[in-house]
Amino acid sequence: MSLDEKQILSEDDNNEARVQGSGSRGQSAETQIPMRQAEGNDGEEQILSEDDNQKGNDNDETTPFKPLRLSGSQPFVQQPGVYMMIGERTNVAGSPKFAKLIKEGKYEEAVSVAVQQVENGANVIDICMDEGMIDGVAAMTRFLQLLGSEPDVAKVPFMVDSSKWEVIEAGLKCIQGKGIVNSISLKEGEEKFRANARAVLKYGAAVVVMAFDEQGQAATYEDKIRICERAYRMLVDEIGFPPEDIIFDPNILTVATGMEEHANYALDFINATRWIKQNLPHAKVSGGVSNISFSFRGNNKVREAMHSAFLYYAIGAGMDMGIVNAGMLEVYEEIDPELKELVEDVLLNRRPDATERLVDFGEALKAAGAGGDKAAEKKAEEWRNGTVEERLSHALVKGIDAYIEIDTEEARAKLGRPLLVIEGPLMAGMGVVGDLFGAGKMFLPQVVKSARVMKKAVAYLFPFMEAEKAAMIAAGEEVKAQGKIVLATVKGDVHDIGKNIVGVVLACNNYEVIDMGVMVPAEKILERAKEVRADIIGLSGLITPSLDEMVHVAREMERQGFKVPLLIGGATTSRAHTAIKIAPHYSQPVVHVLDASRAVPVTTSLLSVDGREDFETQHRSDYEAIRTSHNAPKAKALPLAEARARRTKIEWRDEDIAKPEFFGVHTLEDFPLSTLREFIDWSPFFHTWGMKGIYPRILNAEKPEQEEQAKHARALFADGQAMLERIVEAKLITARGVYGFFRANAVGDDIVLYKDDARSEELAVLHGLRQQVHREGSEPCRNIADFVAPKETGLADSVGAFAVTSGIGLPEVVERFKAANDDYSAIMAEAIADRLAEAFAECLHKRVRDQWGYGLTENLTPAELIQEGYRGIRPAPGYPASPDHTEKGTIWKLLDTEKATGMKLTENFAMWPGSSVSGLYFAHPQSRYFALGKIDRDQVEDYAERKGMSVDEVERWLGPNLNYK
Repeated sequence: MSLDEKQILSEDDNNEARVQGSGSRGQSAETQIPMRQAEGNDGEEQILSEDDNQKGNDNDETTPFKPLRLSGSQPFVQQPGVYMMIGERTNVAGSPKFAKLIKEGKYEEAVSVAVQQVENGANVIDICMDEGMIDGVAAMTRFLQLLGSEPDVAKVPFMVDSSKWEVIEAGLKCIQGKGIVNSISLKEGEEKFRANARAVLKYGAAVVVMAFDEQGQAATYEDKIRICERAYRMLVDEIGFPPEDIIFDPNILTVATGMEEHANYALDFINATRWIKQNLPHAKVSGGVSNISFSFRGNNKVREAMHSAFLYYAIGAGMDMGIVNAGMLEVYEEIDPELKELVEDVLLNRRPDATERLVDFGEALKAAGAGGDKAAEKKAEEWRNGTVEERLSHALVKGIDAYIEIDTEEARAKLGRPLLVIEGPLMAGMGVVGDLFGAGKMFLPQVVKSARVMKKAVAYLFPFMEAEKAAMIAAGEEVKAQGKIVLATVKGDVHDIGKNIVGVVLACNNYEVIDMGVMVPAEKILERAKEVRADIIGLSGLITPSLDEMVHVAREMERQGFKVPLLIGGATTSRAHTAIKIAPHYSQPVVHVLDASRAVPVTTSLLSVDGREDFETQHRSDYEAIRTSHNAPKAKALPLAEARARRTKIEWRDEDIAKPEFFGVHTLEDFPLSTLREFIDWSPFFHTWGMKGIYPRILNAEKPEQEEQAKHARALFADGQAMLERIVEAKLITARGVYGFFRANAVGDDIVLYKDDARSEELAVLHGLRQQVHREGSEPCRNIADFVAPKETGLADSVGAFAVTSGIGLPEVVERFKAANDDYSAIMAEAIADRLAEAFAECLHKRVRDQWGYGLTENLTPAELIQEGYRGIRPAPGYPASPDHTEKGTIWKLLDTEKATGMKLTENFAMWPGSSVSGLYFAHPQSRYFALGKIDRDQVEDYAERKGMSVDEVERWLGPNLNYK
């Protein structure tokens, strides 16, 4: 399927729709949705007539209809005029839930997603495993094998969906019956197209052909029919492909964008569909319907009307199948007449002002839903007429700081004491914020904005409070917050954006937060906790070695007799690790906190006089159950010798070996931030703020219940764009990088780098680890060294290495925002810097592929780059394929990274500044990402010997990957 289509589908789009129009089930397309006559509208006459170029029309009496025939364990025959429904939730790009199950290896649970699709009436199940951290071949193979043993799913045909041919072929080898390949195209030229088509034919599958060629995506009617006819003639006349097994996707593109060249997109698809049905006998047509209305995301009423009207014409023109969310489909005859006319003006390009008129109407609809513009403006002003308590509460809930000092002073004058202002209207307002956030009715970015308002109010009151506190202490009274919490990122770790968010949320709930920053040794954390008489200590960490440091802190707390709870959080932590590795070393509660939304209820329970005992009892029971489960028999691991015998099978050929433009190191000083912004993947930006979803789909409410999140996602995105613009224009931070190419060959499980072309003197060694667990059947046991030509082949291979940062100057920017009591902007700046660092890695990878030669012909869009639809990989030490962080040390030495960029490695091999990325480049066409998983003692001992480390030291660095105690 197309990338745009993948981006628009939501996790719950499980009713993609059997479109029957206004006719009855099972009737012909002409009866279901009759073609409307032009009725004198010039634009509508642009739709090609039924008689234009009439040759080979499926509906022509002289040419009998040849249906698409597919099968699972049972046959499926396309019925004339019935729109086929494709189940899309077994697609890692379309369903976060399915992707999570696959990544966690929960394939049996993932099968239930497919079962649900069939139960909901899907005629075909689309299966896609294209995700950077998933081994597509292994995942596709394993999942299809499981589906084949599930009778309720196995009965329907499968669509094997991937942008990588090796994944498609792996799927074709597994499916029973006749399925569909999604997809092939002319994008990489005729030779590749023919080879792929012949392979599909050999496997007996039908095929989706995207309207792409060497020049890119077909947008105009002329390009659509030209590419489709060219592909059809090659498939039918040259290769002998059955025409009824060809499914063209001529690209449904977005209209009403305000750009004149997009105005004819809907009409071009409809006309191209009709032309295909008339001129390319028996070929089918498909498309992603939601794309047509993407410019009206957030306005479901308009989108529903656009989908229905578009399908009215497209199905009438011969469209056979596609993907559309049934929840966003209005019955054509029930569309409001005025809206229908405006929508069809846009779709059929009937008048030059069609877009403006539909936009105006859409805005009026939204305003009407909110009570009208005037009412909204009046309501916006009314809050200033309330009491000062009401105004403060409103300002906190809405995150408005324009009047906060004026209102705070008025409240102080009225209530007499600054503490009464805090404990009264300010905490009342934050109580509302906490309740809304806890109920899921308020989103994290709003909470942080509320905290910014609260901080500004408290900052204003601070001098008055200090004076009053001195008086209270003199009178023998004590002022105590709800609880004191010491937070710290542990020694050797530098990333603290998640901890910062947790701190803000806790402060919003009247907890006094003492944030000690990053790289804080255990002794300093505990000294400070004693000094301030902390009620709770919270530890954060991003990298794997931080887990051991957290164990050390827990042991020290036990040794020193602490009696306060310990909270554990951060990207590298987990509930299981906390229960198994940390909690046994400390007799008080040790609780893993998944994210900011859990911090307040956990903290409240731990400090509650009435609720703590029940919470602790349940908590200890839960963690004991986790430990019991962990002590169950371990997964079966292959002996290392057998795993090595099952290395990735690659036929090593000289033509597959990329030759770099140079060997050595290049430095990138002050790299333009404006260049990097085009490479930003925005999805993780929303995840940082606790908003689940994929960009740009997260900005659009596909269902009414998603509108609230979509609205706040759009507001957050606007703030992110504003911060990005500010950073770029003012050059608030600096991006620096260094990279290089090195002569390399695989020697066993390692990659040896050489000093010169003679390859007789070693420069360095990169150490690899090999998969040992969950290798079923003939699945290869991968190691990154598998993707470099073995020395015995005699091939002169190479690898790349890189280190980039966008964090130079960031700490100063963050401190300036914090000094102004603006935590929201501080966290926003960190989030944008993180995105720029990842964008730098993506941008540099493109340059490296070009300098290796093969990247010059890619012609990929930024979105396709983000989806990693290119040859080669860039695994990073500390991540699933290569989890040993100490391998960064080799990269630092090779590139002389600290001298070139100022980037440093901490004692635990965390990178400083925090917004930094490093890794390796591999160029072989069969290189792919994978997860190492668990390894056994035999490999640990072998690895220790190869690295020159002790077994204990290796076990410390690879703790989460050990398949033994």
